[in-house]
Amino acid sequence: MVAPFPQVEHQRVVLPEGLTLDCNVTIAPLAIAYRTYGRLNAARSNAVLICHALTGDQYVAETQPVTGKPGWWSNLVGPGLPVDTDRFFVICANVLGGCMGSTGPREPRTDGKGAPGDLWGTDFPTVTIRDMVRAQKKLVEQLGIERLLAVIGGSMGGMQVLEWAAEYPEAVFAAAPIACAAHHSAQNIAFHEVGRAAIHADPAWRGGRYWTDGTIPAQGLSVARMVAHITYLSEAALTRKFGRKLQGASAVTFLEDVFQVESYLRHQGSTFVRRFDANSYLTITRAMDYFDLANERGSVAAAFRGTDTRFFVASFSSDWLFPTSESRALVRALNAAAARVSFVEITTDKGHDAFLLDEPEFHRALGGFLSGAARELRV
Repeated sequence: MVAPFPQVEHQRVVLPEGLTLDCNVTIAPLAIAYRTYGRLNAARSNAVLICHALTGDQYVAETQPVTGKPGWWSNLVGPGLPVDTDRFFVICANVLGGCMGSTGPREPRTDGKGAPGDLWGTDFPTVTIRDMVRAQKKLVEQLGIERLLAVIGGSMGGMQVLEWAAEYPEAVFAAAPIACAAHHSAQNIAFHEVGRAAIHADPAWRGGRYWTDGTIPAQGLSVARMVAHITYLSEAALTRKFGRKLQGASAVTFLEDVFQVESYLRHQGSTFVRRFDANSYLTITRAMDYFDLANERGSVAAAFRGTDTRFFVASFSSDWLFPTSESRALVRALNAAAARVSFVEITTDKGHDAFLLDEPEFHRALGGFLSGAARELRV
């Protein structure tokens, strides 16, 4: 399959000094692609950073230039919405290791190795969630902002929120980690490994240098997406939406019949390979797997001891990827650290993806939290 990525000019900053990663490799220069919405006020006190999930990007509230689809949180971010761009200056950056303009595996390598114009590919260094956050911190500083009103994110974005609050507490007034946990579970690591194995098993993988032939490991990447997408849903949601209905047939005839749920997953896989890089997928899933907030800090409570950051933790009742029990454990750790924390579990059958969908109760709760933080800072 021909490599799908069109040439898109992303807004980004390039930092000549680069960044030294947790693996002790320095990437220089460092490019960070980002988008902003709304206006920064004179006091520079109304900035809200949104952190995206595994397959998200910086186009949070506008048309995505590759797919032509609306921004992934356009139901939450915009004028008059819970993350009100008439009131807040919203920033969203493509994560380090991503494939939408930030330095990552599909960008030209800058270490002086390889042929001229060669891409990083599988030689891209191992990155962590903390590395991603450090890159975002450089962007925020480049924008002239010392303290963020809030950092918000769901799933892997929630991991970044927690890392922001632990690593830079003085720079985060309020934090909203949504549908996430303080570490990646063994079950989640296992699902990621199935996806990575599918990519590696694709004949078009070519040791990670698939771009040299103008192809991508489309079959493997599609299977990885299909497996992951199942974990984003719930059994109730799948039953409600598809049940055992067939696609284009009224009854099972045993002649290559396709259930609607099969067709749906195939569609998810085929569209994904047109917008996401396989090496980025490997890099970012590994970063999620390595995430453990207590590592090197002793405990989750120790990571936040003495913090002045206000926290809003949200979970969803049918989310089995990051179940409510993990959010409650996070809240208990924040309570043990004497942090200011509010918690809500949203009752829904939509599974993990509920944080991306139309959930009015969640939107009201998050909007109320942000408004309260803004009032407290007199924004």
